[in-house]
Amino acid sequence: MKKLILMTAMVIAGFFGAHAQKFAMVDMEYILKNVPTYEMANEQLNQLSQRWQKEIEALGKEAQDLYQSYLADKVFLTAEQAKKREEEVMAKEKEATELRYKYFGPEGELYKKQQTLLKPVQDDVYNAVKKVAEERGYQAIFDRASASDIIYASPRIDVSNEVLAKLGYSK
Repeated sequence: MKKLILMTAMVIAGFFGAHAQKFAMVDMEYILKNVPTYEMANEQLNQLSQRWQKEIEALGKEAQDLYQSYLADKVFLTAEQAKKREEEVMAKEKEATELRYKYFGPEGELYKKQQTLLKPVQDDVYNAVKKVAEERGYQAIFDRASASDIIYASPRIDVSNEVLAKLGYSK
């Protein structure tokens, strides 16, 4: 009997505790698509990335052409000449690899540019979400775009437009 009363008390306490928490949802993809500075920064990064990719591909093509030329001439080359041409091909391939790492590596130019262009916008969005949470008394705000385990969420708890309004972009 004690166990039944204790269990009932725990269920009731859990029920009341759950109702005391307020939460909301935002759609970060939607918010960021409606922030022009984010879109411009993203476009700038895409153009830069494409330009760097073309540069790397051109270097790779040079290495491939050197290799094809080496293969065609291999029978006519002395051992010393062949070794020198192989080294040229390997140096060109290494140069392309180093350039790729310089631009696209973990601490590469693209990462640095992303930090410069996107981080301030992301910080502004975070601060706007935080203000909405504080003003409306939410304990948690979940991101619908990145929460793949959320199957359904009522549109009534979506505060994305309020966040946009805090940022100065009303929808």
